[in-house]
Amino acid sequence: MNKEILIQKTIQFVKEELENAEGGHDWFHIERVYKNSLLISKTEEVDSLVVILGSLLHDIADSKFHNGDETVGPKKARKFLESENVSEKIIVHVINIIENISFKGGNKKQLFHSKELDVVQDADRLDAIGAIGIARAFNYGGFKNRKLYDPEIASNLLMSPSEYKASTAPTINHFYEKLLLLKDKMNTQTGKQIAQKRHGYMEGFLDQFYGEWEGEK
Repeated sequence: MNKEILIQKTIQFVKEELENAEGGHDWFHIERVYKNSLLISKTEEVDSLVVILGSLLHDIADSKFHNGDETVGPKKARKFLESENVSEKIIVHVINIIENISFKGGNKKQLFHSKELDVVQDADRLDAIGAIGIARAFNYGGFKNRKLYDPEIASNLLMSPSEYKASTAPTINHFYEKLLLLKDKMNTQTGKQIAQKRHGYMEGFLDQFYGEWEGEK
């Protein structure tokens, strides 16, 4: 199949699948990750089709919205790619990206590595930080009816992947348990440069948040 036709069909498939998704994990999230992936790819030696398909399909069925089942996304992606007669080699690579892209508390060893995963992972992580990262964090917190902040509930950086998945901590804790850690987990030079700026923005936001919380004049 023609590469451009495959990409357009994939975009249409993802839009349809995520039509009613939570605002931080909807088509617009996928589109931002897709664009970030293209940007980062400019300075990396990668298979562009794998990067594009990986970025478009990485959240086709996020386990957070499927009772923690991490097999749904890979199965949906494989079924779609097979229906488009994509080669098994590319399908396996894309599935490996989907299965290994997540942060999962930062305490699980990533078993698969590739330059293509590095690019898509950085692109996804960039969308979790900065102004949009802040908006997504609070949108998801509201979706799960979590507190904004509770000074009595400490952040926990030692959670296992299962504990991280089951956490109901306030949204502010998420900054310390994930968002502020991402800057130092970027794989590519472009990802690191962009993350530095977005990280600084989050630090400024937290300073402002705590000041307002304490009732500063």
